[in-house]
Order: sequence, then C-alpha cells, then structure tokens
Amino acid sequence: MDDLFGETQNIGQPLAARMRPSHLRDYIGQEHLLSDGKPLRTALERGQIHSMVFWGPPGVGKTTLARLLANEINGHFIAISAVLSGVKDIRAAVDEAKIQQLNYSRKTILFIDEVHRFNKAQQDAFLPYVEDGTVVFVGATTENPSFELNNALLSRCRVYVLKSLSDKQLHTLIHRALSDEALGLGKRKLEIEAEDLGLLAAAADGDGRKVLNLLEIASDLVEDGETIAHDVLQQVLSGDVRRFDKGGDLFYEQISALHKSVRGSDPDASLYWLMRMLDGGCDPKYVARRVVRMASEDIGNADPRGLQLALNAWEVQERLGSPEGELSIAQAVVYLACAAKSNAVYNAFKLARSDVKSLPSYDVPMHLRNAPTSLMKDMDYGDGYRYAHDEEGAFAVGEKYFPDEMDVRYYYQPVTRGLEIKIGDKLKHLRELNKNAQEDT
Repeated sequence: MDDLFGETQNIGQPLAARMRPSHLRDYIGQEHLLSDGKPLRTALERGQIHSMVFWGPPGVGKTTLARLLANEINGHFIAISAVLSGVKDIRAAVDEAKIQQLNYSRKTILFIDEVHRFNKAQQDAFLPYVEDGTVVFVGATTENPSFELNNALLSRCRVYVLKSLSDKQLHTLIHRALSDEALGLGKRKLEIEAEDLGLLAAAADGDGRKVLNLLEIASDLVEDGETIAHDVLQQVLSGDVRRFDKGGDLFYEQISALHKSVRGSDPDASLYWLMRMLDGGCDPKYVARRVVRMASEDIGNADPRGLQLALNAWEVQERLGSPEGELSIAQAVVYLACAAKSNAVYNAFKLARSDVKSLPSYDVPMHLRNAPTSLMKDMDYGDGYRYAHDEEGAFAVGEKYFPDEMDVRYYYQPVTRGLEIKIGDKLKHLRELNKNAQEDT
C-alpha cells in the first residue's frame, strides 16, 4: 500500500517505523501544541506554515510531526540528517524545492534532523532560502537551540518544545500496535497484562520509539495468541538503562537539579537526583567533582568540613570504584544538604575577579614586596612592613594590603549561619579597629 508520502510501506520495517501515523488526528502527544486553539494547530488551520524548530528528547515524534505538517498543507517533504549531510545535500534540496515551487506551486518542508550537528557554515548555507521562502525550514534537536543554532537562523524560526510522552500516551501506543492488523501486531493476537503494560511504559521513560522497540523484541519471544509473560518482559528489560544523554540537556538538567536540591537543604531530593544520574550511566567521578564544587559554592566556611568530606568521597570513589565508592558520594551529598549554607566565599570570589578584570594592574605596594637580596632592600622592598605576629592579637591595626591606588574592599561578607557567625564577628571587630585607626590619622 502507499502511504501519504508516496512510499510503499515495507512490512519488514521496525514496528516503530510501521506505526507512524498517516494523519495528524492519529498523532499521539504534544497536546499543548496541537489541541484546538493551541499555537501550532492555529497556524495550520490558517495555512500560515512557518519555519520552526522542534526541541525535545528522543522518541517524542519530532520527525513524524514534521511529515504530518507537510501532509496537512499538501507540501513537498524533504528530509536530511545533519549527521550524514553537508552543504552539497542542502543545495540539492534547495534545487528540488525550486522545481516544486516553479512547476507545481507547492511549498517544500525542508526537515533537518539533529540540526544542532550543523556548524555555522552549514546553517548559513540554507538561511537565504528560508528568508526568501524557497523552503519552510523545520529542524529537530535534542539540544537547547539557543546554544546550538545561529542567531540569524533562530530569529527566523519559532521554537516549539516537545514533551516526553506520558505513561497514558505510551499505553495508547502499545494498545494501538497490538491491535493494528495492517501494520502492527494485530494479526498475532498478542496480549499483555496491565501490570506489565505499566512496566513496559516505565522502561521506555517517555520515549515512544523505545516502547515500540521493546514491545517488538518481546513479541519475538512468544508465539501467536499468547500473552507476553512477565518473565519474558523482564528478560527484555534486563540491563536496560534509562534515557540519559551524557552530552545533552538531560545531563545538565539533572546535575542542576542535584545542585539546587543540595543548596535547598533537601537531602532526600538530593539523593533522588544523585541516583537518577548514576542509574542513567553518569560517571560517578564527574558527580564527585561537582559535589566538591557544591561544598565551596554553597556551604563554604559555614561548615568547612563539607569540603573535606566531599574530597574524601572523591578519593574513595577513585580507590574503590563502583558501586562501593558511590555510597561515599551519597554520604557527602546528604551531609552537604544538611549543612549550614553560605555563598559568601562564592560572592567574594566573583567580586574580586570582577575588580581584577576591570581595574588596571596596579603595582604591589613597596611594603608588601619581599626583599631576599641586598639590592631589593636598597630599593626599599619590604620597607615599613609590620609583621602581624609581632603585633597585639597578631593583627597590625591600620595596615593596608590593597594596592595604593585602591580603596579597601570588603568582598567577603560572612553569613549568620554555622561557623561563619564566629568568622563574621571576628572580621567585624578587626574592620572596626582599622576604621578607628584610619580616623585617628
């Protein structure tokens, strides 16, 4: 039989490919874009098709939706992959689009899968043809478009965020595949228990293509007319790893969630996100490094033991490996989440760095320079320096350590939590002594 794209459906294709819908009404998911009154639906109804980027995780129907959009406007569809294609392929697609426009007055949807893989030159190659209307560009990406696409191209597109499929939507996909006799598994009269339906959906983790692939593998292990047994499904799912792109947005979203949970003093949520990352295949040593960062950025001197514990966890992971070392990382994460919080050092670090970058490179004051040679002593290096340990309370009242051209700065402002309460009290006292000394001179 012929599908809407003029191709013969190959019954030998994977189940996920065979089950792609032929009409927009059969498309599952993305109701926030396609329901009545929603932006993409409204644009289609008005015939105002525009260039766009579909941004979302794998298996949510980006390619399928692009094909269906072309069908809705009776447009010509050209699909290329940024992984396998180059400027030559773009030019060939543009030439094809011009022929369609000239001979048939048809719009061409140029669909570029994984468009974030195109470099700037490749993106620039088709930009003029987006601008003059030769093609309607539809890109698909799992990465944040604002980081991966040229501003010139992004400004001419509308970005639509596609969401992972819900368990209910995945259940619908499974039932449709089991009942469809033409393209699915309907002729085989297979069944699946409700409990195992949920297990299959959970394993797919919002990925429609994955749930159909898993279903197809399981179906190959049973005879026609049978129920896909629980042990069969467990066999298929054993060793399966949840969706986790170590270089993509999910990676950074989850490490961000872990960091914010620690900062928010929630040890339980912190453990959850830690387990999500480890379960997804993240290198524990990467997590350990980030935990050290958390100790400095969010706990700081309110509880200096946090940094030591984080370093110890990293060392244990290096020495023992997984899974033994991961327990030490979990211990550090829980401790940091429960510890007193301070970003005073982090803020001071940023303020000092800003001054260093914005101000001239002032000379070191003479009294702060070391004088290891007689020549340096003759040049007054170190002249007038007051050795703090010889002063009362080991503090040289009124001594200035900034460059002569700079006023005294107070970058570090301890918080009133943890050990920084005592640190703050001490600094307040010392700063008042200095202030009084300056007023007396």
